[in-house]
Amino acid sequence: MSNETEQSTDKAVRKMPFHKYKAFKPIALKDRTWPDQVITKAPRWCSVDLRDGNQALIEPMTPDEKFKMWNLLLDIGFKEIEVGFPAASQTDFDFVRMIIEEGLIPEDVTIQILCQAREALILKTCEAVKGAKQVIFHLYNSTSTLQRKVVFKMSREEVIKLATDATQMVKQHTDLLQADGTKVVLEYSPESYTATEMDFAVEICDAVMSVWEPTAENKIILNLPSTVEMATPNIYADQLEWFIRNLKARDKAVISLHTHNDRGTGVAASEMGLMAGADRIEGTLFGNGERTGNCDVITMAMNMFSQGVDPELYLSEMPKIVAVSEECTKIPIHIRQPYAGELVFTAFSGSHQDAIKKGMALVDKGGEGMWEVPYLPIDPMDVGGSYRETVRVNSQSGKGGIAFILEEYFGVSLPRSLLLEFSPIIQKISEADGGELKPDLIWKTFVSEFVDVSGPYKLVDYKIRSSSDRLEQCKANIKVAENEMEVHGEGSGPIDAFIAGLVETLNEPLNVFDYQEYSLNEGSEAQAICILAITDDKSNKSYGVGISQNTTTAAFEAIVAAINRKWQ
Repeated sequence: MSNETEQSTDKAVRKMPFHKYKAFKPIALKDRTWPDQVITKAPRWCSVDLRDGNQALIEPMTPDEKFKMWNLLLDIGFKEIEVGFPAASQTDFDFVRMIIEEGLIPEDVTIQILCQAREALILKTCEAVKGAKQVIFHLYNSTSTLQRKVVFKMSREEVIKLATDATQMVKQHTDLLQADGTKVVLEYSPESYTATEMDFAVEICDAVMSVWEPTAENKIILNLPSTVEMATPNIYADQLEWFIRNLKARDKAVISLHTHNDRGTGVAASEMGLMAGADRIEGTLFGNGERTGNCDVITMAMNMFSQGVDPELYLSEMPKIVAVSEECTKIPIHIRQPYAGELVFTAFSGSHQDAIKKGMALVDKGGEGMWEVPYLPIDPMDVGGSYRETVRVNSQSGKGGIAFILEEYFGVSLPRSLLLEFSPIIQKISEADGGELKPDLIWKTFVSEFVDVSGPYKLVDYKIRSSSDRLEQCKANIKVAENEMEVHGEGSGPIDAFIAGLVETLNEPLNVFDYQEYSLNEGSEAQAICILAITDDKSNKSYGVGISQNTTTAAFEAIVAAINRKWQ
């Protein structure tokens, strides 16, 4: 045994300090029903990009950036938008006043504002929203066991009194707003709901409802936030189902969710929360928010879309959404961001590329048929993407990817045997390069290998004429090295006549094999491409490709290219 091996054997195994943490205690809900539910309709969406998303930025949005984000959210179709915390920020206050005073809030859109349970802040908030037609007044106070113990040093009873007193203040001060024509809906959040005892969460929400006095027609919004993600998303769903079962007046409340992403499952928690009976989702574009972020509304909405559910948000202009979001937040969208990243529809793996190519060949592009393509959960074009983005070539790719690039970018469909010959050439280049090969390089390589083939033979010109016995006669000038020679041949068509002349002049057998010809481009830019192989008396095969606006010229150029490749 070597000295190095002895040292590694004696070395203690390193471990993380897992003993510092305790597991979250599950909810005792043996008869849970949410796992059997299926999401069949979109929730009420509320964007919190201008508040929660904004406060999480290193550089908060400027007024111009907030306005640009506001317009984007309207374009997407949000009907409820949390526009800020006007009592805590003059910038937020001024922005809220601007969109109200300048009539920039559409009739069907409700603004939402956040406010802590303090009278001075409530008064300031009422001042900010004066004149708005519809307002959600979002009141919150922390209810978690840990916050009561460490931060506020308050009992349950004291926390309930804080919440109910604040609710009474909101009710009193918004009566004046409502008298002036503003419809006010109260949203109450027991902050850190996931870390609050379930019976206490129900108790404090019942108490707030008794003060606000909602009705089945004018409901209160009870927002149950996963302020810090504490456990697996199924436990959050259990908490919600337990809460909804035990709330006294469920029919008078809209159950809203506001998840964070500390465990990386913010979207899953929101989805399971809907299954557990929630009605409304608060979140941000691409999940921007405190710490690891909020629920990613785009991912959640697109997940529904991929299951045939109308997300009730318009996300087809994804490149625009990405561009505006990056400009306003100064946070780049990750290349693997679901549905929106640069590479989310892209395959580098050869087997994946082959499956995508075969699936795309069967799909009704732009039609009404069901979308079923391996490795592509949705049609990239539905979010402003391109089929060309689905396949990109590197050293991990195979012939399917190369074929897809040539077809999608250049309109060239190769016979399988030629593809098998070309694929190793690209593989060798990609391994030497070590990175992605762009379509232009693949095309340039294809042209140099099969079209503009260096060799002794070159077609100079030709003439074709018909003879009296329905045969075609070909007279062509061929350059061989530095010499030029005439080729004369006769056959059933131009290609047959040209081959006959070459056979006689070169004194060797040549046969055309695997011939195909079709058009590239359309209109005045149209060209013909001819792909063929020539074989000799020993069945040796050599491919050549010709491209020209004249179909006969394309065929002759392909034959000459094939002969040059034969002698390489």
